[in-house]
Amino acid sequence: MTGMTAPETAEYIRHHTGLAGRSDTLFSDDAAKLIHETGRGHPRAVNKLAITTLTAAFAENEAIVDESSVRAAVTEMTTD
Repeated sequence: MTGMTAPETAEYIRHHTGLAGRSDTLFSDDAAKLIHETGRGHPRAVNKLAITTLTAAFAENEAIVDESSVRAAVTEMTTD
Protein backbone atom coordinates (compact mmCIF):
# COMPACT_ATOMS: atom_id res chain seq x y z
CA MET A 1 0.00 0.00 0.00
CA THR A 2 1.37 3.38 -0.95
CA GLY A 3 1.19 6.26 1.48
CA MET A 4 -1.00 9.33 1.21
CA THR A 5 0.29 12.51 -0.36
CA ALA A 6 1.08 15.47 1.91
CA PRO A 7 -2.25 17.20 1.14
CA GLU A 8 -4.11 13.93 1.73
CA THR A 9 -2.36 13.50 5.08
CA ALA A 10 -3.28 17.04 6.14
CA GLU A 11 -6.91 16.42 5.17
CA TYR A 12 -6.85 13.05 6.95
CA ILE A 13 -5.70 14.78 10.15
CA ARG A 14 -8.35 17.53 9.77
CA HIS A 15 -11.04 14.93 9.13
CA HIS A 16 -10.17 12.92 12.23
CA THR A 17 -9.92 15.95 14.49
CA GLY A 18 -13.32 16.99 13.13
CA LEU A 19 -14.76 13.59 13.99
CA ALA A 20 -13.43 14.14 17.51
CA GLY A 21 -15.40 17.39 17.68
CA ARG A 22 -12.70 19.91 16.85
CA SER A 23 -13.74 22.27 14.03
CA ASP A 24 -10.92 24.81 14.40
CA THR A 25 -7.30 24.36 13.36
CA LEU A 26 -5.48 22.09 15.79
CA PHE A 27 -2.40 21.05 13.78
CA SER A 28 -0.30 23.73 12.07
CA ASP A 29 0.63 23.22 8.41
CA ASP A 30 4.26 22.59 9.44
CA ALA A 31 3.15 19.97 11.96
CA ALA A 32 0.99 18.14 9.40
CA LYS A 33 3.86 18.25 6.90
CA LEU A 34 6.35 16.77 9.38
CA ILE A 35 3.86 14.09 10.45
CA HIS A 36 3.44 13.20 6.78
CA GLU A 37 7.18 13.06 6.14
CA THR A 38 7.92 11.03 9.25
CA GLY A 39 5.03 8.61 8.79
CA ARG A 40 5.53 8.48 5.00
CA GLY A 41 1.79 9.04 4.63
CA HIS A 42 0.85 5.64 6.03
CA PRO A 43 -2.42 6.00 8.00
CA ARG A 44 -1.37 3.89 10.97
CA ALA A 45 1.92 5.78 11.38
CA VAL A 46 0.12 9.12 10.92
CA ASN A 47 -2.39 8.17 13.63
CA LYS A 48 0.31 7.11 16.08
CA LEU A 49 2.38 10.24 15.43
CA ALA A 50 -0.64 12.53 15.72
CA ILE A 51 -1.70 11.04 19.05
CA THR A 52 1.81 11.22 20.49
CA THR A 53 2.12 14.77 19.15
CA LEU A 54 -1.12 15.80 20.85
CA THR A 55 0.26 14.49 24.13
CA ALA A 56 3.51 16.42 23.63
CA ALA A 57 1.60 19.64 22.87
CA PHE A 58 -0.60 19.13 25.92
CA ALA A 59 2.46 18.60 28.11
CA GLU A 60 3.84 21.95 26.91
CA ASN A 61 0.42 23.64 27.38
CA GLU A 62 0.25 24.52 23.67
CA ALA A 63 -3.12 25.40 22.09
CA ILE A 64 -1.98 24.52 18.56
CA VAL A 65 0.14 21.52 17.66
CA ASP A 66 3.25 22.84 15.93
CA GLU A 67 6.43 21.42 14.46
CA SER A 68 8.24 21.44 17.81
CA SER A 69 5.53 19.19 19.28
CA VAL A 70 5.97 16.77 16.40
CA ARG A 71 9.73 16.73 16.91
CA ALA A 72 9.24 16.01 20.62
CA ALA A 73 6.86 13.17 19.75
CA VAL A 74 9.27 11.69 17.21
CA THR A 75 12.07 11.82 19.77
CA GLU A 76 9.88 10.11 22.36
CA MET A 77 8.85 7.40 19.91
CA THR A 78 12.38 6.65 18.71
CA THR A 79 14.23 6.55 22.03
CA ASP A 80 13.99 3.86 24.64
